[in-house]
Amino acid sequence: MTLFRTPVVLIFLAACGLLLLSGCKADDMPSESSGKHVVSVRVSEVTGGEAQEITLRFSGIVRSTQRATLTFQVSGTLKERAVELGQTVAAGDVLARAYNPALEPARDSAQAKLDELNTRYDQAKREWERSSRLHERGVVSEQNLEQIAARRDSLKASVATAQAALAEATQLLQESTLRAPFAGRVEALLVQRDEFVAAGQPVMRLSSPEGAEVEVRVPAYLLAHVSLDQELPVWSVQNRSAAPVTGSVVEIAQAGAIRGELHPVLVSLPINTLDTGEPVEVGITPLRESAITVPLLSVVRSADGMTVFRVRDGVARRVPIQVERVVGERVVVRTGELEPGDQVVYAGMTRLADGDAVEVRE
Repeated sequence: MTLFRTPVVLIFLAACGLLLLSGCKADDMPSESSGKHVVSVRVSEVTGGEAQEITLRFSGIVRSTQRATLTFQVSGTLKERAVELGQTVAAGDVLARAYNPALEPARDSAQAKLDELNTRYDQAKREWERSSRLHERGVVSEQNLEQIAARRDSLKASVATAQAALAEATQLLQESTLRAPFAGRVEALLVQRDEFVAAGQPVMRLSSPEGAEVEVRVPAYLLAHVSLDQELPVWSVQNRSAAPVTGSVVEIAQAGAIRGELHPVLVSLPINTLDTGEPVEVGITPLRESAITVPLLSVVRSADGMTVFRVRDGVARRVPIQVERVVGERVVVRTGELEPGDQVVYAGMTRLADGDAVEVRE
């Protein structure tokens, strides 16, 4: 009995093994039973794109956004100064007066000249009206009437010239009074009382507390790394432990042709953050374009050239590339379709075709 039972057991075990093998094959190929071909692959990330370098800091001084250096438009002696250093003024307030002995007489002379010409012009108009009535009666000739009209028109033009001269003389006299163009604070007095002031010479500086800004000067190559409305960090030099204030770029200079020249970049600061005159540092972080790289194993040579399989939404698609150079185990490529962060296949490509569904393995 034992001799016959052993072959039966062996046959039974062999049958079980075949069933297990067939079950394993069925488990290994679930896509065929479902009618969908899914390829198991491994992927790697495309690297490259923009990279930030170390933030560079440039020093500057906080200043008022609205500020003015005030001057007289006429020369003279500073006879009156109505404000003191640090005083707050309103728009239109009188700040100072200069005395020029020629201004008032020039205004009075222009006024007198205008009055004289107005009188003569009024007389010429009345004379022309009388002559016109006499001309209708035949007493005054046409030639005399034309001469009277010409003299009247000449006096009218002279009156206009005198009015312009009076306006100029009056304006010059008004320019001897310095008024505040806007509300602000006197931050500098540059001329003392009884000193002679030339036309256009700075007399005082006025600034408004409504806004603040800082100007920094940077090398020409950094101008490409800033743009209008770009936000930049601004650190206070006096309190380096404080968090930076966020400023906004409002003006960018054009690069010049002078070697080594620094170019101004103007940064607007939030209200009530940094005081006028405070030293600060503005941070600018250059951005550089790094090369796009893929794993060396992901590059496939085909009849159409070099390609890689990019995986998106579980589907692999061929993407053409141009290989520039090999760096270690990666390849620097040039392509308009791959982006940093894309997933490309580097294992399992032998059974992969364009458009296949894939299962990404860890």
